[in-house]
Amino acid sequence: MNTAVLKTELKLFGREPGAVFWILLFPTLLLVILGSIPSFRDAQADLGGLSTIDVYVPVSVLLGLIVGGIQAMPQTLTGYRERGILRRMSTTPVRPSALLSAQMLVYGGAALASSLLALVVGRAVFGVRLPEQPFGYVLALVLTVLAALALGAVVCALSRTTKIAGAIGSMVFFPAMFCAGLWAPVQTMPDVLARIVGYTPFGAAAEALNQAAAGDWPAWGHLGVLVAWAVLLTAAARRFFRWE
Repeated sequence: MNTAVLKTELKLFGREPGAVFWILLFPTLLLVILGSIPSFRDAQADLGGLSTIDVYVPVSVLLGLIVGGIQAMPQTLTGYRERGILRRMSTTPVRPSALLSAQMLVYGGAALASSLLALVVGRAVFGVRLPEQPFGYVLALVLTVLAALALGAVVCALSRTTKIAGAIGSMVFFPAMFCAGLWAPVQTMPDVLARIVGYTPFGAAAEALNQAAAGDWPAWGHLGVLVAWAVLLTAAARRFFRWE
């Protein structure tokens, strides 16, 4: 990893107010808006005694990962390739792979910071309990970050231009949000649908985070789904990614 490249990418990320807002701030802002609805703070029998805001904290945690991995990073990398930056870098001692690694660290780090902010605000403002199984929660979160970044790399690999990257990213973005439980928490989905969603990376992540938040170790099946997606998507990205 070239530290100069990483510092440069961090500076460029900080100069993108749109990326900073949608990755770092929007998930927590959405949580605050939902938490401002009085009925969302009441315990619900169909949620096992949890309130709606309790189950939306993991959704907010996943939202930053989805935005950063699927929409923001692919457009940035595709823009670099489209403008010939990666091709020019290949002729210097700094390899394009250093830029790719820096991008993953920047967007992965931003997504994790967004997750931490959502957890802190959920606890401080709405009294949502912090994860009772912190090690399982962190493990599920790290695996989800890897899967999200790998999925973003596949989107970039399949996109010749930033417009195509945006279009493919949007096609993946909305199903990913659905599977994460944005429109309907996984706990409220019919059993068949919940089972199907559990085989998707963000559906499995939502289930694993919910289990860890409740104090249970995430089911190995859900963790296995995350590992499988991370490995398969990384292999696909390596197969189809082009530097120019």
